[in-house]
Amino acid sequence: MKKLLVVFCSLFFTHAVYAQSTIHFYAASSMTNAVQELVSNYQQQHPDRHVVPVFGSSSALARQIEHGAPADVFLSANEKWVRYLVDNGRVSAKHVNLLVSNELVLIEPSDAKPRHFDVTNAQAWRERLDGQRMAVGNTQAVPAGIYARETLQSLGVWNTVKARLAQTNNVRLALALVERAEAPYGIVYKTDALQTDLVKITHTFASARHDPIYYPLVQVTDSTPVAAFTAYLRSEPAKHVLEKYGFNTDLGSSSFTETP
Repeated sequence: MKKLLVVFCSLFFTHAVYAQSTIHFYAASSMTNAVQELVSNYQQQHPDRHVVPVFGSSSALARQIEHGAPADVFLSANEKWVRYLVDNGRVSAKHVNLLVSNELVLIEPSDAKPRHFDVTNAQAWRERLDGQRMAVGNTQAVPAGIYARETLQSLGVWNTVKARLAQTNNVRLALALVERAEAPYGIVYKTDALQTDLVKITHTFASARHDPIYYPLVQVTDSTPVAAFTAYLRSEPAKHVLEKYGFNTDLGSSSFTETP
């Protein structure tokens, strides 16, 4: 009986230690490359901590967190889904900080012939798409898709192209369609386009064409290990990694607001 009790206590202690040292990091798919390097660097410095990254669209991750998914840290590709979690009482606004910003670009396969493209001209869009579909994130849920819709509306060409969109569950899938030349164009983040030689940037959209592209960092779980990890993500060494992947870490006086 004593032996069984010792085994039980040992298993319980092992599980407790594992739970305390494991950090589940939910991050927008557009952060994949940067997050993987950040996690690797952190674990080299803290071998007792095990960080498990989970990637997906910000909308899908936020819904999972809302329904009790074991997220300790959440890095969203826009503020909307973090406000959603704050409004639902799932996370606290005091644990939210803007981490980086990004830009939105129009891409095409790298071997496409260079041609002038007036993105404000609806007829030019008709000619360029020529019956094909442009790859974008879901324009109602995926942040990159929402920014794309705002941009196309601002340009006055939304009604022309909205029926010619190949909408995906996250921005990396939109990028992949253009990489494979299954779509002649795509609208993605600049940081995504910079990570592959299979696409080229045709146009960088002015930031005034869409809402600011900020990435809020959320400490979901209130614990010392999680607080230490989120502090690392905001540190100077982490900023150098983020900048290497094309993210802008100089946000000036910008800060997260609970209401848009």
